[in-house]
Amino acid sequence: MDDEQTRKLVVVAGATGDLGTRIVKALSAKGTPVRALVRRPASDLARDNVQQVPVDFGNGAALAHAVAGAACVVSALNGTAPVILDTQGKLLDAAVAAGVPRFIPSDFCLDYLATRPGDNRNMDLRRQFAARLDAAPICATSIFNGPFVDLLEGQAPIVLHRFRRVLFWGNADQVFDFTAKDDVAAYTADAALDHAAPRHLRISGDQISPRGLAELLTGLEGRRWLLLRAGGIGRLSAIITIARALTPKMDAPFPAWQGMQYLRDMSTGRGKLHGLDNARYGKADWTSAAAVLAPTIRLTSTREGIAPP
Repeated sequence: MDDEQTRKLVVVAGATGDLGTRIVKALSAKGTPVRALVRRPASDLARDNVQQVPVDFGNGAALAHAVAGAACVVSALNGTAPVILDTQGKLLDAAVAAGVPRFIPSDFCLDYLATRPGDNRNMDLRRQFAARLDAAPICATSIFNGPFVDLLEGQAPIVLHRFRRVLFWGNADQVFDFTAKDDVAAYTADAALDHAAPRHLRISGDQISPRGLAELLTGLEGRRWLLLRAGGIGRLSAIITIARALTPKMDAPFPAWQGMQYLRDMSTGRGKLHGLDNARYGKADWTSAAAVLAPTIRLTSTREGIAPP
């Protein structure tokens, strides 16, 4: 990025969240002036070129003033309908009222343009907001990055270290996309400074199937990892229906059934990213699945007194 681009002001909403904090840091590292919209100032965001502005999203005039002068507004807001549709909608209205030229919504997910309406609540919310965004007089760029790579060992684990199994549904050779949050943040910072960024950008830090993961982990640990097929897509859909029926008023962004909806979109291949834009800003140091899994393998091997290869 040239000097003129790095001087552009970028506003980040949801700046104290996990991804939002990373986006602010990535922009700040480029020398970009950042205005972070916060409920209250946070020490994690304390930087010379970061201005923290407490905001009330219910005050349209004040919110428009808070985003005024920005070259781009980046939304890293996270939640369900009250956040993705209502709060983010107010942010969009404020950006339009203030004459901000560009808006990056809080998508940061698999490709919901290719998924089926009704199959995934969080994708449906983003699809609904996208329709409103496309009708607004502002240029928009959505970033699709697939699941965050911490899904491998996180809330909906695919990699089961205790059993040396890779859990999957359907086809063991279906390739998944995974992208590290820091990589997403760095790419988002570049996109925020790119006045010519297209409506959709697709990135993937690594692409690997369940079978590929089992082979990778076998190589990393020197002991054989096996596949564990939990069932077909039909069984997964049935479990999702039951789980959702048991928690009908769940408003959390990622209840168990939401994670399973994500896994279904991954396992069917409907949310698969195609035509990747990884090279658009010259980034080459993408975080691989191996880089994420290797530390855990080393820790496990050390605890068990086994030296990895």
